[in-house]
Amino acid sequence: MNHDVLVVEDDDLIASSLQRVLIGSGYVCRRSGTLRQARTELAQATPSLIVLDVGLPDGDGLAWCEELGRTHPSVPVVMLTSHTDEVDVVNGLNAGAVDYIAKPFRLAELLARIAAHIRYAEASRSPNSAPSTSARIVVGDLVVDASAFRAYIRGKVIDLRPREFELLLRLAQDVGHVVRREVLMTDVWSDNLWGPTKTLDVHINALRQKLDEPGNPSRIGTVRGVGYRLERP
Repeated sequence: MNHDVLVVEDDDLIASSLQRVLIGSGYVCRRSGTLRQARTELAQATPSLIVLDVGLPDGDGLAWCEELGRTHPSVPVVMLTSHTDEVDVVNGLNAGAVDYIAKPFRLAELLARIAAHIRYAEASRSPNSAPSTSARIVVGDLVVDASAFRAYIRGKVIDLRPREFELLLRLAQDVGHVVRREVLMTDVWSDNLWGPTKTLDVHINALRQKLDEPGNPSRIGTVRGVGYRLERP
């Protein structure tokens, strides 16, 4: 099966070069130079992955990325931008992008990232993709169910993105112990990804927002410069 990548980029040189390389690598590649065109392409067929420029002539790529997280949560979005400030990286990841790549970029590296993100998305959707670990880890009122790829607090399902669930599961496997940053990056993102160093922190913050309750201590502790720990109740 050839994977379908939708490239949303208004720079014709970048878009045409990327399309040519993707097709040469065995992908089906569609191009859109505006958000309006991209919405039309998306309505016609759901792609395996979207490469999305932040700055587009008719809208904000970040805002559309957030919208895609609600309407097409299983489709990974890789953001392209000419901005390299840390705050821009964090904003892109907070918007729901799985990766954030600054221009100019190396086509070989971008292709490797695209392939890795598509593999990960497919594995997350597969019924046989549950990690090889204890099926259920119970931490007080929190249950992390690897076989169902779901987490619950007091029986209520927590709405987690696949990468957030993987991160929570990895922390739960060593509940009460600090898991070093480099271990989390390797185990959750794998050695095939070169995402920004803020990727881990953004996902931890997202997890805290979904797990923590007002007035209660955070379920995830930080050991500055070392790593993170899922606290015992």
